[in-house]
Amino acid sequence: VQLVESGGGLVQPGGSLKLSCAASGFALSIYYIHWYRQTPGKEREWVGVIDDSGQYSNYAWSVKGRFTFSRDNANNTAFLHMRSLKPEDTAIYYCRAGNTYWGQGTQVTVSS
Repeated sequence: VQLVESGGGLVQPGGSLKLSCAASGFALSIYYIHWYRQTPGKEREWVGVIDDSGQYSNYAWSVKGRFTFSRDNANNTAFLHMRSLKPEDTAIYYCRAGNTYWGQGTQVTVSS
């Protein structure tokens, strides 16, 4: 049973990136998926949530209008689509399924 994020990397300011959150050993479809991010020395920041159906999402003000969530329940995967990235978006990004499962995180670095 695990949750694995992927898709992080280095991107220039203004660029885009798509993160994946893939579940194995359990059905992701029954869980709301929360996304978080954390930088060294700071508390983990909630980025937003997508409901189990994928119809409803809620976003932190810091990313609203730039980040979008989606999910593919048939393939047990959720996604975080990021655009217009800023240096302050640099962090390790995590997904969480319900209150139960956490991924290991994927590093996103926004820099020229």
